[in-house]
Amino acid sequence: MPLYSELIAGLKRGTHGRIEAKVPDDWLQGRTTYGGLTAALCLESALELVPDMPVRAAQVAFIGPVGGDVVISPSVLRRGKSSAFVNADLVTEEGIMARCIFTFGAKRPSKLDQRSRACPDVKGPEDCPSFFGERRPNFANHFNIRLAGGNRPMSGAEHGDMTLWLRHKDEGALWNATTLLSLADAPPPAAMSMMTEPAPISSMTWMAEFLSEEITTTEGWFIAHHEAQATRHGYSSQSMRLWNASGDPVLIGRQTVAVFG
Repeated sequence: MPLYSELIAGLKRGTHGRIEAKVPDDWLQGRTTYGGLTAALCLESALELVPDMPVRAAQVAFIGPVGGDVVISPSVLRRGKSSAFVNADLVTEEGIMARCIFTFGAKRPSKLDQRSRACPDVKGPEDCPSFFGERRPNFANHFNIRLAGGNRPMSGAEHGDMTLWLRHKDEGALWNATTLLSLADAPPPAAMSMMTEPAPISSMTWMAEFLSEEITTTEGWFIAHHEAQATRHGYSSQSMRLWNASGDPVLIGRQTVAVFG
């Protein structure tokens, strides 16, 4: 079972950010690659084209199942003095299976310094139970996930809302935007806690915004809050927030999730 850092180190890199990779089965989420890894691989390619500015936002469309041999080809859509937009397409033999647009932006002076929501007050990860039971998707074996608030999947909760501690098991992973993106999508959609029995569920889109240029935390732990804000007609609109272990905000996001049950 290759670790995340080993997978990144083993990428075949070409010119102009092109990346070739083979996704092993232990990174699958059902019949497709875990979405966080798909997004992270695309960002890894985009970073080659804009090495001098930090990434500020990611917009990801999960078009089809990703697995096996993949090729990622990035292209600069526009570049200015202080910002850049990069498109990255992940392609398999079936065609384009994921399309990402990454926004890069240089740091600039500002009088504004505001945070929209404080980190939840929760017990430490050592005092919280494991989120998954004996059954878990393949990719989840690469992460430690602990339940700090809310309910587990298929618990019949009235509202889809959960707070979790997240950590890569891979202690060799370098903490940067790519690694954070690979971790942030690890929890299942919050709407699953409202279900009473298993049913197919699939992320369709994911938007993430990075709130810090330097990704740091204690012992690899991050606090995540996921909430299903509207769930109807077979779709769920979900908000996501991520803080480091000290309570500093590092990422916010949204997801559109297809619910088949």
